[in-house]
Amino acid sequence: MFRRLALVAAGTALIAATYGLVRLAFGLHLPDMSADVDFDTATAGMISAAASLVYGGAALLGFALGATRPRLLVVLALLTAGGGAVGIALAPDVVVLAASATVSSAGAGLASPAMVRIVHAAFNGHDSDSAQAIVNAGTGPGLVAAGLIALALTPDWRVAWLIAAVATLGAGLAVLALARPADASTTPARRLPPMPWWRGHRRPVAAAALFGIGAAAVWNYGRVVMVDAGASPSASVLAWVWVGCGGAAVIATAPLTRRTPPGRMWLISTAIAAGGTAALGAFPGEPVAAAAACALFGWGYIAASGALIGWTTRIDADRAAAGTAALFVVFMIGQAVGATAVGATLPVVGPLTTFVAAGALGVLAGLLAPRAHRAPARSVP
Repeated sequence: MFRRLALVAAGTALIAATYGLVRLAFGLHLPDMSADVDFDTATAGMISAAASLVYGGAALLGFALGATRPRLLVVLALLTAGGGAVGIALAPDVVVLAASATVSSAGAGLASPAMVRIVHAAFNGHDSDSAQAIVNAGTGPGLVAAGLIALALTPDWRVAWLIAAVATLGAGLAVLALARPADASTTPARRLPPMPWWRGHRRPVAAAALFGIGAAAVWNYGRVVMVDAGASPSASVLAWVWVGCGGAAVIATAPLTRRTPPGRMWLISTAIAAGGTAALGAFPGEPVAAAAACALFGWGYIAASGALIGWTTRIDADRAAAGTAALFVVFMIGQAVGATAVGATLPVVGPLTTFVAAGALGVLAGLLAPRAHRAPARSVP
C-alpha cells in the first residue's frame, strides 16, 4: 500500500512538472521571454503550434509503447522535458528558445500514457480510477508552483525554467524507483486496436479536437491579454496561479466526479472551461473577475482531461493507455490549430471576440458527450 501511495505522489509530481512547470508554462513566461528575446505574438503562436505537434508525436509513441514499455516512456519524458527546460533557460536567441520549447513539450505527451499504464497495473484495476484522477490532476499543483515561482522571480524567467528542469528530473527518477517492471507485464494480444475500438472513439476524438482548439486561447494568450488590458505583471501571474488552483481543486472534488459517468463529466467540465475562457476575454483588465475566470477554466480543463481518460476506459479498459495517448494527440493537435488561429486573430478582432469564439468551441465539444453510458468495457476482441 505504501508503494502505491508513493507511486501516486511521484506520478502526480511528474505530471505537475511535465505539464504545469514545462508544457503549459510557456504562456506564463511569454510576456517576459518575448521582451527579452524579441519575438512577436504571431511567432509565439507558431512556437506553441509546433510544440503541440511535437507533443502529439510523443503521445503517438506513448500509444505504441504505453502498454509494454511505460518505464522507457518515463525516461524519455524526463529527458525531453528536463532537457528542453534547460535549453529554454540558456537560449541566446529565438531560434534556440523555439527549438527547446518544442522539444520540452514531448515530455508531457510521453508521461501521460506511461502513468495511465503504471497506475492501472500497480492497482490491479482496483480503485485505480481515483488514483488516475489524482495523478492526472497534477497539472493543477504544477501550475500553482509555476505561478508562484514566476511571481517570486519575475522578470528572471530563466531561473524559473532551470527549477522546472530539476523538478522534472526528480519526479521522473522517483517514478522509476517506485514503478516495478512487472507493472508492464500485461501485453495486449494485438499491438494496434481493432476496428471496433476505432469506431468507438469517433465521438471522443471529435470532442477532444474541438476542446483543444478552444482551450488554446487561455493557455497561450491568457496572460498576454491581461497585461495588454492594463493588469500588472503580478496580477497576471496570480491569475495563472488561480488556473492552477482550479486544476488542483479537481483532486478535492475527485470523490464526487468519480461517481459521475465520463460523458456527463465531459459535458459539465467543458462548459465550465468554456465559461471561464469567455469571461477572461470579457474582463481581462479586472483582476478579480479574471482570477475567477482562470480558476473556472483550470478546474474545467483538468476535469475534462480526466473525463477523456474515463471515456476511453469505458470503451476498452485494457487499452486505456493507448486510448489516452490517441485522445491527447488529437487534443494537442487541436491546441496547435487553436494557438495559430488565436495568434492570428487576436490582434485583429481583440480578446472579447476571440475568447468568446474559443469558448463556443468548448461548448460544442461538450455537446458531443455520449447520451448513454455503458459499464466499464472488457477488452475489444
